[in-house]
Amino acid sequence: MIKKVLSFVLVSTLVISNIGCKSNSSSFKKISGVEYQLVKEEPGKKPQMGDIMEISIVLKVRDKSGKDTVIAESAKLNNGKPVPIQIRPAQQRIDWQAALAVMTPGDSAIIRVSVDSIMKAVKQPLPPFMKAGSFMIYEVKVFAIKSQDDYKKEMQDKQKEQAGTDEKMIQDYLTKNNIKAQKTESGVYYTVSKEGSGEKIAKGQTISMMYTGKTLDGKVFDSNQDTAFKHNQPLTFKVGFGSVIPGMDEGIGMLKKDAKATLYIPSTLGYGERAQPNIPANSILVFDVDITDVKSENK
Repeated sequence: MIKKVLSFVLVSTLVISNIGCKSNSSSFKKISGVEYQLVKEEPGKKPQMGDIMEISIVLKVRDKSGKDTVIAESAKLNNGKPVPIQIRPAQQRIDWQAALAVMTPGDSAIIRVSVDSIMKAVKQPLPPFMKAGSFMIYEVKVFAIKSQDDYKKEMQDKQKEQAGTDEKMIQDYLTKNNIKAQKTESGVYYTVSKEGSGEKIAKGQTISMMYTGKTLDGKVFDSNQDTAFKHNQPLTFKVGFGSVIPGMDEGIGMLKKDAKATLYIPSTLGYGERAQPNIPANSILVFDVDITDVKSENK
């Protein structure tokens, strides 16, 4: 769970009405190796390469008989918010995102890609739901198109505001529970119940640890110490290389081998607006950690 999410983001604010109807094949146009149909078309400026497009999406598989099976609904994956996708050249002829280049804010579209084409292109096992003769269907709605600079500034402003909210919530929690914690430069609070030995953990070292992750209200969302979560091996990762959320990387750097500690990680250094299973968006995370091993590359 605390491994950094490298997900293929499929998010949406709604399931697009009327977009899921069975469309006549002749109504589709082609771009690169994918087909698309604009169900709703609004006037406006199309995106430039590098722009950020905020979209919602419903992913389906359509079998030979025309029956649709929903694979992912974005509203359930991103707390009801659109996902940002950067407009870029198609990576392959089967890249569904190629069709985004013809869309403007307010547009809705059906994008489809033949599974047979995918099989030829990737030449590796596909998920069981992707069968020969079927289509992958992407139902897309565009909410906004922004330049990289505008999007970056917007995100920075939001993060600054959220950081202030997180700081107050953590301080209130610590005060209420009479917890005296230290604070890192970026805003991770931590308490150490066992100091451990040796030097503090440094970037590039590989650590192993046991952990239990909770939200600030005490609800456990993951643990390798609780058999209920069915993974009881130590978590091992190289510190400082983005293998875990930023707040975990920084907090671990405050500890030593054999240390036991509790980290209080603001949402801006955790998953931010990206809701995770059992973790609401903008959640402050609390991790009880036990550093069981520390290794350097030359050892």
